[in-house]
Amino acid sequence: MVRLPLSTAEVERGQRLGALLRRARGARSMLTTALDAGVSPETLRKIESGRVATPAFPTIAAIADVLGLSLDAVWSEINQADTEAGLAGSGRNTAERLAS
Repeated sequence: MVRLPLSTAEVERGQRLGALLRRARGARSMLTTALDAGVSPETLRKIESGRVATPAFPTIAAIADVLGLSLDAVWSEINQADTEAGLAGSGRNTAERLAS
């Protein structure tokens, strides 16, 4: 399956997601966080660094749960710039946007 190149907005959204997760994790180890969420430490590292800009929804849901973040808060935070630019109302639901 060929993946289409990510848009600038998607890359920026992924960077905001990574920054949010790093802040929420705080002093907690990446290894413990990843294992508690049921993902590999490398996956968490890639998401936090923005190298995986569009992680799967279940992955983000598991990490957010471990970090005590609501999915509404995650969605609001990562789409802040999109909302200001008028791009957030694409008509897709939250699960589709986080998973894409």
